Amino acid sequence: MRGKGALDYLPDTAVSEWNQQPSIPDVAQDRLTNYSWTRHSSLWFAALTRASSLRYSVIKRGLDIVLSSFFLILLFPLGFLVALLVKLTSPGPVFYRQERVGRFGIPFRIIKFRSMYINPHRASVIELTPNRFDRQGFTVIKMAADPRITPFGRLIRRLSLDELPQLINVLIGDMSLVGPRPIIDAERPMYGRNLPYYDLVCPGITGLWQVSGRSNIGYEQRVLLDRQYASQWSCLLDLIILLRTIPAVITMKGAY
Repeated sequence: MRGKGALDYLPDTAVSEWNQQPSIPDVAQDRLTNYSWTRHSSLWFAALTRASSLRYSVIKRGLDIVLSSFFLILLFPLGFLVALLVKLTSPGPVFYRQERVGRFGIPFRIIKFRSMYINPHRASVIELTPNRFDRQGFTVIKMAADPRITPFGRLIRRLSLDELPQLINVLIGDMSLVGPRPIIDAERPMYGRNLPYYDLVCPGITGLWQVSGRSNIGYEQRVLLDRQYASQWSCLLDLIILLRTIPAVITMKGAY
């Protein structure tokens, strides 16, 4: 028997109000019908409303295109220098590509400057192994002294320069400047009932997790920050996060 969709659990008045909002893509509706909800959540309704608004689909996307284009041009000399040093300091390709989970669960390939040694047996930057889970919330641990990372890779990670190519992901629409950190498919079960909040919005280069301590924050807290972002999204919130990203990058807090 087909499971109920998200709207089936909203009160009649909420459904009426929801129907007046711009519709979200069919692929989103298809994915949302896979989630069962036992009661209406004000946070969930707020997230649905914001993610389907014209502000999100038009204004946010427009700002992403304008700002990512601007930063790609402005930071091109720095990006070229980083690419050259990546190539000269260790064998292997300049860029690292990996499949991540995008908006509505649609996969895409993230682009980063390579920061690790080449190893055909290790395809993921984050390995999900039993010793990296805690008993409460499956906390993913990123090692501060990961031996797979090159010396130069450690530097560009600390300065977040390895993420500069993600501006291309933003420009083509796979990502946004601000949003949840893009996850790999193996992380989806770790979100539990909060996964739909992640699926509703576009993953970002920076976000609440990135400006709140990054890898110093447990995975459970990261999931809650993603839920908070989805339910409270606004253009002003994106602006605040972008401004907070500057000191976060300078202080390198939680950057491994």
